[in-house]
Amino acid sequence: MTSTAAPPVPAPSRQATAARRPRRKWRGWLFVAPFMLVFALTFVAPVVYAFVLSLFRDQAFFGGTTFVGADNYAQVLADPKFWESFQRVLVFLAVQVPIMLLLALVAALAIDSARLHAAGFFRIVIFLPYAVPAVVAALMWGFIYGDHFGLAADLNHLLGTDAIKPLSANWLLASIGNIVTWEFVGYNMLIFYSALKVIPKELFEAAAIDGAGTFRTILSVKLPAIRGAIVIATIFSIIGSFQLFNEPNIMRNLVPNVIGTFYTPNMYAYNLSFGGQQYNYSATVAIVMGVITAIIAYVVQLRGSRKGM
Repeated sequence: MTSTAAPPVPAPSRQATAARRPRRKWRGWLFVAPFMLVFALTFVAPVVYAFVLSLFRDQAFFGGTTFVGADNYAQVLADPKFWESFQRVLVFLAVQVPIMLLLALVAALAIDSARLHAAGFFRIVIFLPYAVPAVVAALMWGFIYGDHFGLAADLNHLLGTDAIKPLSANWLLASIGNIVTWEFVGYNMLIFYSALKVIPKELFEAAAIDGAGTFRTILSVKLPAIRGAIVIATIFSIIGSFQLFNEPNIMRNLVPNVIGTFYTPNMYAYNLSFGGQQYNYSATVAIVMGVITAIIAYVVQLRGSRKGM
């Protein structure tokens, strides 16, 4: 019995190989092109322009600008006004953010518990201050805090004392923190409440079978399930704290001797640019604060994403 060898398989031609390759489809880029264009014009371009400005410095006597490289950054890092404003917002962040997030979490858990009557009404009431513009909120609370008018003055007159001074140097940062908390508790409450509503019901059933009570269910089921939402709200709050501007800038008209031009880093950069015409140094301050904020937010995100914490 003789065996015949199989004929050799011809190698695929170059045209057949090219035909089998998937063609790149560029239609998706056409849909995202408008967003990419707007993103480049409104975010990338201003950041690049600010970075370029930070590399130059105005010549006081000869006019024009000169390239100084990293000298502006070295000056910012040695600027006591910058570090004083940075320390102030750091204290603000360390005190106000935990209080605000705790209040928002308690409100979300209470509304989600199904034991609170008229939960929809309370949800709207708590969220309503977020709809008030920051300028209006600062003006409204500034009137309440006034030493010679408003609620604080009326309470001092009623008690026959001057102990209540929300606009004094010792209490001003706490007063601003109260305004920010009043504004953003509802916003963070909605983040937590939305996360609570998507927790699988099987987890609650399993906890009930194991005999877990209300507080045990909160600690062992609800809080771990909304951990991602807590991390997101924390990052947003950190960014917002370092961007503190509207409230102290509006209230500066009430207490100009307490709130200076460098009360916060954003106010410092704003007044350097529009008040002192120091655009290059102002851009440097803004970039340094942006880098610090990004680093801190990234560290919080990394720690929050670790399992078992």
